[in-house]
Amino acid sequence: MTNTGEANKARNREIARNEEAKQVTGSARVSICAVAVAVIVGGILFTLGWLSLR
Repeated sequence: MTNTGEANKARNREIARNEEAKQVTGSARVSICAVAVAVIVGGILFTLGWLSLR
């Protein structure tokens, strides 16, 4: 019985590591998208401001 319990604990630890890796990857992807959107919006606003002063 303890052998099965240890196997389950090891399996659960591996699942937790995999889920953590997925979460980190997802968070990085969201951050990259947020930065890209901010750069695009900033570029549009800069261009509109520059054109209005011209």
